[in-house]
Amino acid sequence: MSDPNALIPPPLTPVGAVDAALMDTGFAVVGPQAVAALVDVPVEAFDAWLPYWDRLPPDAYLLDGGKYRQRRHATFIVDGDQVSDGPRRPHWQPVDYNALHGGIERHFEPVEPALAADPAWRRLLVALAARASALKGAQRWFVEAHPFRIATANGIGRPTPEGAHRDGVDLVSVTLVARHGIKGGETRVFQAAASAGLRFTLSEPWTTVLLDDARVIHETTPIQPRKAGELGWRDTLVLTFRANGFQGPK
Repeated sequence: MSDPNALIPPPLTPVGAVDAALMDTGFAVVGPQAVAALVDVPVEAFDAWLPYWDRLPPDAYLLDGGKYRQRRHATFIVDGDQVSDGPRRPHWQPVDYNALHGGIERHFEPVEPALAADPAWRRLLVALAARASALKGAQRWFVEAHPFRIATANGIGRPTPEGAHRDGVDLVSVTLVARHGIKGGETRVFQAAASAGLRFTLSEPWTTVLLDDARVIHETTPIQPRKAGELGWRDTLVLTFRANGFQGPK
């Protein structure tokens, strides 16, 4: 009998084929060593970030009444190899893209300065902005960074409470930072203009999903504790890249 908790491995894209995969299919799944190669740092450089996820404050804006999400937020502007800090501003999405939390100015605590200034962090922004430029054409990229922790303290956590969605940007990056004591959390990617889809589970830290937001819809299924009564969590880093400015109310 098959294990109902068995994880479906992601279809990893070789580092040299990431841009082609994004162009051809609208998404790519990049393993941790390939991510490190794109960024040109040892993968161990990312491990130094782990303590920052232990200090994420609660998300006070969950409209489903949940208490399962912690997060921070920051903005950056990437122009070629240059990264500058963006303005402190609320996170905002239109209702068309986020039916649950759209149309609300959400003010989150900033990403800790030491993380935002970490050389590997800045190199990651540059490397992923280059993927956006390969896909959409070279330009300045307006980046929003969202470190998340989804926990199971109340029995269930929802990584995407808004359901399958797009973000209203040009490129979305979802990086698994940690997965501890949980079941569920399956990633699902669907073609926006067709019924074709793919499902898999991110299990190895620093594996990264890149999504052409114009062409694909994505979601992650709820998580539950693997053992009853024991806390579990799923940590991710979501980065969005948008041309022509940050999203905001008109």
